[in-house]
Amino acid sequence: MNPVGIHFSYWTQEWSSEPIPFVKKAQECGFQILEVNAPKIARMSQAERDGLKGVADEAGLGLTYSIGMTADMDLASEDAATRKRGVSFLQDLSRAMKSIDGTIMAGINYSSWPRKLFPGEDKEVLTERAVQGVKEAIKAAEDCDVLFCVEVVNRFEHFMMNTAAEGIAFCKQVDSPNCKLLLDTFHMNIEEDSLRDAILQSKGWLGHFHLGEQIAALPERVEFPGRRFSVPCVRSTIRGQLPWSPFSFPAEQLVETCRFTETCSAARTAMRWSNALFSLCGQNKRRSTWPKANRE
Repeated sequence: MNPVGIHFSYWTQEWSSEPIPFVKKAQECGFQILEVNAPKIARMSQAERDGLKGVADEAGLGLTYSIGMTADMDLASEDAATRKRGVSFLQDLSRAMKSIDGTIMAGINYSSWPRKLFPGEDKEVLTERAVQGVKEAIKAAEDCDVLFCVEVVNRFEHFMMNTAAEGIAFCKQVDSPNCKLLLDTFHMNIEEDSLRDAILQSKGWLGHFHLGEQIAALPERVEFPGRRFSVPCVRSTIRGQLPWSPFSFPAEQLVETCRFTETCSAARTAMRWSNALFSLCGQNKRRSTWPKANRE
């Protein structure tokens, strides 16, 4: 069964937060994977990276690495110095990940996030710039055995890739065995006509996969779209880790013990949903009962 994980942002809205405290939280909630902020890892000293890996190994957790590039490193920028800065940072990140056996870098690593198409800009021109930037950046990823997973997001967060088909076309232009897709059910619910068809279409291209509610939450209070996957297709298509990628409470609320207990309860519910969903993989039948959402 695919290892199930959780994104560190479930417990904080501060992207610069230290990742080590979330290792214990993820472990206590029963996850096998913790997804951490990749730029934070790149800016750590080697001793700090080794410390994180040691804590994760002791907890029995694998780590994956999430990224959203800032505007000063946008590979689609008209400014050559900005693009060069972004390429250099991504190459440094791949090397930093390799130093602690990291293998999956996933997110908006081809432009900046969020990013809209401004008046006078040409999507085709910007996409070509991004492709060329990734072609340069991915050389280090290839050398370091890192999967460079480009994320397909909804139209309100970025314009370049909104569907799996657009993501596949981008990967084909990059033409690297390390260039793969990150799909996320939150974004797919907005943009795809069929979650099942998008997943099947992406077979061979998927490097990473995020689970999330329609409201970017865990499946505690609303209906998770997993039942619409036609689950027998999932196991044959999605081979790697499956982190939940929810955005939750303001950081200041998370210092309360009661809040941590509440978030862990929702996280455990997510684990039950995941197990119920993926236990059906390979079985051509429907499940009549699912873990109930908490609607109180």
